[in-house]
Amino acid sequence: MDIDCLPFKNTGYFSSLICDYLDQKKELKPFYNRFPTLENFKGQIEEKAKNFPEAHREILYDSLQNQYSNIKARKKTQEHIKQLKEPITFTVVTGHQLNLFTGPLYFLYKIISTINLTEQLKKKYPKYNFVPIYWMATEDHDFDEINYFNFKGKKLQWNREATGAVGQLNTDGLEDVFETFSNAMRSSKNEEDLKGLFKRAYLEHQTLTEATRFLANELFGESGLVIIDGDDADLKRLQIPYVKQDIFEQTSFQKVSQSAERLASVSENYTIQVNPREINYFYLIEGVRERIIAKGNGFSVVDSQISWSKSELEKEIDDFPERFSPNVITRPLYQEVILPNLCYIGGGGEIAYWLELKSSFEAMQVPFPVLLLRNSVLTITRKQAGKLEKMDILVEDLFLKQHSFINKKIRSISNIDINFSPQKLFLEEHFKSLYEVAEQTDASFLGAVKAQEVKQKKGLVNLEKRLLKAQKRKLKDHVVRMTEIQSELFPGQSLQERNVNFSELYLELGEDLIPMLKKALNPLELKFTIIKTA
Repeated sequence: MDIDCLPFKNTGYFSSLICDYLDQKKELKPFYNRFPTLENFKGQIEEKAKNFPEAHREILYDSLQNQYSNIKARKKTQEHIKQLKEPITFTVVTGHQLNLFTGPLYFLYKIISTINLTEQLKKKYPKYNFVPIYWMATEDHDFDEINYFNFKGKKLQWNREATGAVGQLNTDGLEDVFETFSNAMRSSKNEEDLKGLFKRAYLEHQTLTEATRFLANELFGESGLVIIDGDDADLKRLQIPYVKQDIFEQTSFQKVSQSAERLASVSENYTIQVNPREINYFYLIEGVRERIIAKGNGFSVVDSQISWSKSELEKEIDDFPERFSPNVITRPLYQEVILPNLCYIGGGGEIAYWLELKSSFEAMQVPFPVLLLRNSVLTITRKQAGKLEKMDILVEDLFLKQHSFINKKIRSISNIDINFSPQKLFLEEHFKSLYEVAEQTDASFLGAVKAQEVKQKKGLVNLEKRLLKAQKRKLKDHVVRMTEIQSELFPGQSLQERNVNFSELYLELGEDLIPMLKKALNPLELKFTIIKTA
């Protein structure tokens, strides 16, 4: 295995906001607590230790024991759950939707980043315990985002009607997906392993929550991963004061709105990831997850007949806290209230919206975690690496948009120089003297000189394009092979990790896949990782 790294900003796939955060741009400092370095976790541990109630640990432990009652937790996971009762134990969290069969590859990278960081923290701070947590987004209701995975260029989709929280969905209909998946494979050991894993997860469990917990436990249980479902009445009782503060005082709306405005003012290149609502909770009952809104002197649930006065809603929150489901603005707060957490690990979009939240955490008097961009990876198989070497293609060039990638390579392998930059410079120098003559003779000629300059530069650009096009035709076979390998590694002109399912790498690497990734990924390196498999 060969490992190389590339700065995130050199890939062209990460926003200005994320690149500036990684560069620790001083204007962004007000939007986060501590930057992710091993040394900075000392202060984070001290802050969380002072502000996390011991009573929350007992409730967390009991809830996890209940959630794991129907699944065989590995020994290390059991140890981690017990350690959560101790005041010297802290967590590192990543969260993800319940994508079918894990969805895109970055599900693996998120969790391995989380596991590896806890191990690095244990070495740095041996007197403490650090537990990796996968937060299942069981309450999400966007079924279309999670009901498929890609395999060998095909979309394997779970077709069914779905409403409400996806975690509560039964697994009916997944037999058809399993059949399609099985038919796309033969009978090698790795293929049989994948078929068996899918079958045990989805055909032997009743709900999507249970299936996803089983799958994540099978893949990462040996590393002690603890899987948590926030859709839990006892855990949600801990968020009652914060639900009331959001709904009745609109704290989140006010603070996040102000923060988003300040963040946008830092740079015109920043895109605000999420905007808060006046109320940032859904009402959750079987088959329904709809927004709560203020209406007249009371409150109601969108697209329903459910409504309350203020006192009735307060009583509903106290009596049925499990019915109040946080949205993207308040879910991070809920997570930090119930977990002794130090760090959240997420993708670029997640870190972008977390950067809007610090002021609302401060208003609620909850410590704001360290924010760490997850590992991003391009995995190149031995066969693919051979093709790249044969064509003398640099891996970093694969990140270019396809037309730029082709043009750059054609220029480098062409036996004629198709780069008219020197000629363009010559024209500019030539026209400088013409401008001087026009100014000294008759200034009204300046417009004519400018028009002639534009015309001649445009002519050079067009000629350059035509020559490139001619060379592409001449080198058509090379262009075809180049685009094929780039499309393999960047399907749909996007990052591999956002499209390909882990099963495709498992076909080649089998049980070595996760240990290989675990060995290769350093979560605090803060660079894009390129792995060439052995």
